Amino acid sequence: MIALSLAEIADLVHGQPHDIPDSAVTVTGPVVIDSRQVGPGSLFAAYVGERVDGHDYAQRAVQAGAVAVLATRPVGVPAIVVPDVTEALGALARAVVDRLGTDVVALTGSAGKTSTKDLVAQLLARKAPTVYTEGSLNNEIGLPLTALRTAEDTRHLVLEMGARGIGHIRYLTELVPPRVGVVLNVGTAHVGEFGSRENIAVAKGELVESLPAEGVAVLNADDPLVREMASRTKARVLYFGESESADVRASAVHLTEDGRPSFTLHTPSGCSDVTMRLYGEHHVSNALAAAAVAHELGLSADEIAEALSGAGSLSRWRMEVTERPDGVTVVNDAYNANPESMRAALRALVSMGKGRRTWAVLGQMAELGDTSLVEHDAVGRLAVRLNVSKLVAVGGREASWLQLGAYNEGSWGEESVHVSDTQAAIDLLRGELRPGDVVLVKASRSVGLESVAQALLEPATEGEVAGA
Repeated sequence: MIALSLAEIADLVHGQPHDIPDSAVTVTGPVVIDSRQVGPGSLFAAYVGERVDGHDYAQRAVQAGAVAVLATRPVGVPAIVVPDVTEALGALARAVVDRLGTDVVALTGSAGKTSTKDLVAQLLARKAPTVYTEGSLNNEIGLPLTALRTAEDTRHLVLEMGARGIGHIRYLTELVPPRVGVVLNVGTAHVGEFGSRENIAVAKGELVESLPAEGVAVLNADDPLVREMASRTKARVLYFGESESADVRASAVHLTEDGRPSFTLHTPSGCSDVTMRLYGEHHVSNALAAAAVAHELGLSADEIAEALSGAGSLSRWRMEVTERPDGVTVVNDAYNANPESMRAALRALVSMGKGRRTWAVLGQMAELGDTSLVEHDAVGRLAVRLNVSKLVAVGGREASWLQLGAYNEGSWGEESVHVSDTQAAIDLLRGELRPGDVVLVKASRSVGLESVAQALLEPATEGEVAGA
């Protein structure tokens, strides 16, 4: 964070100093909500979570080097007391970003937010110092914490914005107003909470409604619900997609032999060829969105293509591809799942596994409401249609729907199986995997399927891998 005295911070968040011997002392380190991340010069925000109250760790934070604590009550160490820590973090973030004059880029969408945010960050970092959302810290706590990581030399701030209801994104844009807003797609993630895709579109469109007249709305020309958002913004609109009408588009799209997208990038400033390090054709749309942002912020077509071709994932458990010494390839995409991302991952698996046995180890897609049965059934059926070699459905009722969909789609018999938990999946895979197999692991975060991928990458004991 930029250097601010405790007196300045108290004024910006409308807080009351307590137990502060010298209000001129300066915060020079990061703002954190985890006392284990405190370092010299930090400001510790005592956030109250479901299980932990940060106020209980105030003294430990100061002992570790925190200058003061942002708290809702006196804690016996230097503190700035505010009515609401979350609101205070937002106010502080807004003040810091306003002071810096940083270009703020915000992204939202039902699928691909994190992957696209990672691409945008890597492209813009080639031009100037860039701060971006780590992982999926895209809510009212994570967003200000990201903004507060900016420094005097930060020129680009790339923020992922998530929503679990109408009004959420509007609130986030008030915390840190963007100049460039990107809407990737409108799918069925969280449809159980929103009620319909149309309601999801209302929520996602709050991002473009927030943009100033001198801003830019970057919209997916291939998604009708996103394209319609052009009427909801006073900002200039820049379209991306494979559509001929898109300002930033791709042609000659194909996958390499190992499943990586390759295409010709077209921008208003020129064309250039791209072959990505990431896997799966769905990354073409993500890359085009990132390219549109980079074009808007001054990169040439050649610079964008070079950066896209070298970019990787900055966030864990998102299509992480690791090849074991025995030739088994493990694709860890277990951070989260929704119907759109599940279909994309299955297609990527099949592309990567040409001529090899493919395994789809799948679990529940959460928050689908009344559509849950239909969506899980459809994913199971798609696995059959794509000729995935074997589906392993892991978990309870929703996983059984995945397996039943596969079973009913074709005469799979033992080629699809339902197991009760992650350990059962690990035991099954360790006994049946053969050198050269490709294994996709994917489910909603709550299922914890990353443990399956991690177990498969541990050194195998003798006899664990069939055919070894």
